[in-house]
This record gives sequence, C-alpha cells and structure tokens, in this order.
Amino acid sequence: MQGYRLAAQDPARVDRKMVRGYVRGLTSMGFTSATVARKLTSIRMFYRFLAGHLKLSIDPTENIELPKHTRRLPEILTAEQIASLIDVVSKVPDRFWASRARAMIEIMYGCGLRVAELLGLGLSDVALEDGYVRVLGKRSKERVVPLGLCARDAVRDYLTQARPHYAGKRVSEYLFLNRRGKPLSRMGFWKILRQCVHLAGIKQHVTPHTLRHSFATHLLEGGADLRAVQEMLGHADISTTQIYVHLDRQYLREVFRTFHPRG
Repeated sequence: MQGYRLAAQDPARVDRKMVRGYVRGLTSMGFTSATVARKLTSIRMFYRFLAGHLKLSIDPTENIELPKHTRRLPEILTAEQIASLIDVVSKVPDRFWASRARAMIEIMYGCGLRVAELLGLGLSDVALEDGYVRVLGKRSKERVVPLGLCARDAVRDYLTQARPHYAGKRVSEYLFLNRRGKPLSRMGFWKILRQCVHLAGIKQHVTPHTLRHSFATHLLEGGADLRAVQEMLGHADISTTQIYVHLDRQYLREVFRTFHPRG
C-alpha cells in the first residue's frame, strides 16, 4: 500500500509491475473483466493526459493488454416454468388483472419483445386474424413478428373483457392499460410479473428480459435458424444473437454431465 500512496503523489513513480499488480488485485477481489478493463483504460487515459500537458514521457500501461470481456450468459426459464407462469394467473381472483397479465406474458414470451416494445404496442399493431404483431424497436426500427395461437387467444380475451374494463370512457390507442385507463408503465408491468413469478413458485430472479432470453433460447433449441431469430429479436448485428447459441451449448453440456453415465 505504501507504493500506491507514493504513486498517487507522484505518477512518475508508477511502473508496469505496479499496474500489473493492481490488475491482479482487482481480479482477486472478484471484479469482472469489464470493470478491470474500464479501470485500466482510465489509468491509460490519465497518462495520455499527463503526456500532453506535463510532458511526462512514461506510460506504465503501455503493452498491458485489456482483460478480455467475457459475456455473461443470460438467465432463462424452462418451457415448464413458462407454462406455470402463464397458467398461474387463473388463480388470481381479479379476472381482468389475470386476463391482462396472461396476454402480456404470452406476447413477451411468444414474440421475444423488450418491455418498452410491449408497452408501446398500439391497438393497430396487433393483427389477430393474420397472426402477427408490428413492433417499433430500438432506433425506431420497425419489424413484424409472428403471433402464435396461444398469444392470439390471450390477446383476444383481453380485448374482449379486460381492456374495456380498464379503458372505461377513455379513448387510448395503446394496447395495455392500467386501472386509470392510461398506458401501463414499466413499473406496472414489473409488479405484475413479480406477482406471477411469486404465485408460480419460481425462485430464480426473473426480469422482463428473462422472457425475451427464453424465447430466443427455446427457438434455437428447437432448431430455428439463427438469422430468423435475429430478425424476430430485432438485433442489428447477428453477433448479439449468437449469445443464445452459446447458451444452448451450455445447456446441452449440463444435460450431458447430469444424465450421461460418463458425464
């Protein structure tokens, strides 16, 4: 620690050995590779500033590579957990709440939407007869995603019963409304999802994005084409979609280790 205190007072006393020791220390403390890389980049930029303003000729970060970023695999639910999450809403006494919750979860999982895309859906964006939903994604990029039979039935039930109840005399172009007839907020959906997760007895941490991750993973597990999944998710770069291929392989490895006699 004495060396670090001296270095803080006089940056010229820092050498590569100290920087490498600092990086190893961060790693041993449990910091992720992304955090370590960010801190190392900050030190590097600091020495570039010193070189330009104080004519400091040394750079102790030179030739020290940034830690490779390891992408965390997203959490997913099994098909059985998804089914229980949807089925459990029938146990809720408030039939309007239950109808809305079921429709939202069916669309989130059935179409792989982001939460902002779900809550931004308008009445004209859902074509029940043709079986698709028009989605406005990031950077206002529009895409069309198939709407499965289960999701269609759930949305049709919601439009017939729950939505007129929530809308009352208000006129709104949004598909999902709160109790005051206004567009449902992100926090409102979070509360609904949390209650469904609790009722279903699911212990793992579930977010709206968990449903999107599950959608993509289950499609690829079933043999779907990567490009098709990319299109449905609205990913600009296919490398973003490829994370689900790695997730699928990890799942297969775990199945092998669990059930194969020589796993």
